[in-house]
Amino acid sequence: MIFLTGLLDLLLILMLALNFFALGVSRVRAVIQAVAFQGILLGFMPRLMEPGIGLRGLLLMLGTIAIKGFVIPALLFRALREVNIQREITPLVGFLPSLLLGAMGTGLAIVFANTLLLTEQHAGLLLVPASLATVLTGFLILTTRRKAMMQVLGYLLLENGIFLFGLLLLEAMPFLVEVGVLLDLFTGVFIMGIIIHHINREFDSISTEHLSELKG
Repeated sequence: MIFLTGLLDLLLILMLALNFFALGVSRVRAVIQAVAFQGILLGFMPRLMEPGIGLRGLLLMLGTIAIKGFVIPALLFRALREVNIQREITPLVGFLPSLLLGAMGTGLAIVFANTLLLTEQHAGLLLVPASLATVLTGFLILTTRRKAMMQVLGYLLLENGIFLFGLLLLEAMPFLVEVGVLLDLFTGVFIMGIIIHHINREFDSISTEHLSELKG
């Protein structure tokens, strides 16, 4: 059990490192790869949280790895080829300030997590700080990047954080709710895909600044 806890904390540290990577790079392809790697890490965590999760948990693991780690990134890579963009050039908040805000958010997440009344099983884990920090990272990318593709990736990071927090209630959360989370993720990516398509069809770039002009 101690080994599983140590391995879980190691994966959570990698999650946090990927958050900073996503905040600090301009290449859209690199951010997609980081989000995909996060999805794969998330897929292994239910097994580490609850060693005896049974068939339902195994299906959740496989579904998470397949959808978050491979299916959605493949769709995003295809969209990236269609819109022909490579980098986020002029974010609303620069990459270095984004890293500083991400570091501040991670520190605040750790402080806030220490004030929560958690079970003894979860109190010593990095699960809650990592989940809150990932949500903050996703929200930061979602609100400070101009390219719609990057905003999709911010949404995915935010959802990764919510999924991570949901692992606290893995045994109590019904399977249909778990599937619903993945369906919500699909819905969000589908909607953003439509938005990207319309922006790219009407304009030379996929900056969301053009959204207000897509009327009628």
